[in-house]
Amino acid sequence: QVQLVESGGGLVQAGGSLRLSCVASGIIFRFTVMGWYRQAPGKQRELVATITSTSTTVYADSVKGRFTISRDNAKNTVSLQMHSLKPEDTAVYSCNARYSAEYWGQGTQVTVSS
Repeated sequence: QVQLVESGGGLVQAGGSLRLSCVASGIIFRFTVMGWYRQAPGKQRELVATITSTSTTVYADSVKGRFTISRDNAKNTVSLQMHSLKPEDTAVYSCNARYSAEYWGQGTQVTVSS
């Protein structure tokens, strides 16, 4: 059974930083494309960043230069380091895994106050 468990969300002031982590189990992590998506109230879910098995990364234009995605295959963990947070970054952030199928974590709330 595949499980993705996120942690690290919370409330932060604009300009601050947060680090999200997602621990995966039940998958061959090192072969899996991992990603972070977010959904703000009243909006569709959107890609934040992805990282492939060879650590190739893709970022949404809105987070380039502020967010960094990374992975630790020894710990089955993908992380999202977020700096210079803005109120518009407020959303539920979800971890995503893609290999033979697609899996989602339960999400973690990030709230950025102005």
